[in-house]
Amino acid sequence: MAPPTELLARPEQSSAPGSRAMGRLVAVGLLGIALALLGERLLALRNRLKASREVESVDLPHCHLIKGIEAGSEDIDILPNGLAFFSVGLKFPGLHSFAPDKPGGILMMDLKEEKPRARELRISRGFDLASFNPHGISTFIDNDDTVYLFVVNHPEFKNTVEIFKFEEAENSLLHLKTVKHELLPSVNDITAVGPAHFYATNDHYFSDPFLKYLETYLNLHWANVVYYSPNEVKVVAEGFDSANGINISPDDKYIYVADILAHEIHVLEKHTNMNLTQLKVLELDTLVDNLSIDPSSGDIWVGCHPNGQKLFVYDPNNPPSSEVLRIQNILSEKPTVTTVYANNGSVLQGSSVASVYDGKLLIGTLYHRALYCEL
Repeated sequence: MAPPTELLARPEQSSAPGSRAMGRLVAVGLLGIALALLGERLLALRNRLKASREVESVDLPHCHLIKGIEAGSEDIDILPNGLAFFSVGLKFPGLHSFAPDKPGGILMMDLKEEKPRARELRISRGFDLASFNPHGISTFIDNDDTVYLFVVNHPEFKNTVEIFKFEEAENSLLHLKTVKHELLPSVNDITAVGPAHFYATNDHYFSDPFLKYLETYLNLHWANVVYYSPNEVKVVAEGFDSANGINISPDDKYIYVADILAHEIHVLEKHTNMNLTQLKVLELDTLVDNLSIDPSSGDIWVGCHPNGQKLFVYDPNNPPSSEVLRIQNILSEKPTVTTVYANNGSVLQGSSVASVYDGKLLIGTLYHRALYCEL
């Protein structure tokens, strides 16, 4: 007769293979679920990027590329007197650049000239030009006609908002202030509503590049809009996939926000306490970037990316395309959406902004050229 210890050991030995098999089945099952979820997220991301979309060309007859802009003009803002500001030379980790070692800058063009040309504005001493990496821009004209230029800046891929005073006689910018805040971790665009007051979009909740990628991949919808003033900083709208371009209606009653990966433009009502309430969402079939407003009509002009995958995975033999939309009567039940310009990348790659002034259209890009057209 076997000792009691041996009798007790037999069932443990006989059940061990079954336990191991069950553990392996559970592990394989969990791995399968994880892979299925990853595959679903990847497919969803391709759909959000419009990775299979191609565009049919819509040409404008009187256009030419702007000399002196070779490496992107991500945003454009035009003053009532026809002076246009260009944000040039944006760089991001993983984003293509045609001038990776050249700092960014601000260019200006006088659209009232017979043959306008782009000139770089001097920036006052003391400002770090070597790390200047401008993104979204906005102008504000004070009661005394002082012109302020607000610039989203990414020095060393960080996030600041720079406030300048435009000195027209000297064709220069006087740096006044650098704004940093924990509620501005991933600033994309800005619309100024005072000499030191603005709304800004955060295209991500996180500032860390890996966490940004994870946030995008998982489609967390944590992007937001922030209101900033010297006395108050607060989140005023949230729940965006990737909040991008932002602008304000000519009557100052509404804020427009582009959600680039959701292919939407959000219309939000602005209140006296600067809070925002969503009124409606306009769904489109393209990745909407910066928004510009025609002050005479209230129409919204949108620089768009028909295929976001081409934008971020650059192939010179199959470059990113460009698209410009004009949206009329956005507050109505059925706004009119017109494709004004579209190109497969043979002329213009990666359009990010379109701005109009007195029958002239300027189209900027994320990292390519810029186009001047007469409508």
